[in-house]
Amino acid sequence: MRPITLAKTTTAALTTALVGGLASRPAQSKWYERLRKPSFQPPRQAFPIVWPILYADIAVTSARTLDTLRADGRADQARVYTAALGVNLAVNAAWSWVFFSRRQLGAAAVTAAALTVSSADLTRRAVSAQGAPGATLAPYPLWCAFATALSTSIWMLNRPIS
Repeated sequence: MRPITLAKTTTAALTTALVGGLASRPAQSKWYERLRKPSFQPPRQAFPIVWPILYADIAVTSARTLDTLRADGRADQARVYTAALGVNLAVNAAWSWVFFSRRQLGAAAVTAAALTVSSADLTRRAVSAQGAPGATLAPYPLWCAFATALSTSIWMLNRPIS
């Protein structure tokens, strides 16, 4: 893996974490505390453990995928992967803003679902480019699918009754 590629994917993942983290500060607000949450809500301490691991996985697997594609003469696929990664990380950061800052629970559930689809697509592309080593990205869409279920459940539990 080329250090420059890893530096770029790490910077992208860290930027996503920082931008999303800025919006996540209201997770300690009275608004968030008052939300009804499903029984499968993980403890608050789980999120700052899981996400850095996933961001590191995204950075390393993406760097390896891009280097493999370029080494194999598949520059066009590398450009498409880079664009897909950029969209994925933008949606990733957006979820926190939609949920915590805008407090739009339904839109956050839809955003989480879009992130799950995008993450599964990135994993598919990584596996296509490098075979089994690309599957190391699989925990990312799995966690995003769980987050979609969690976000959707929070939305459903907190919808106004008409």
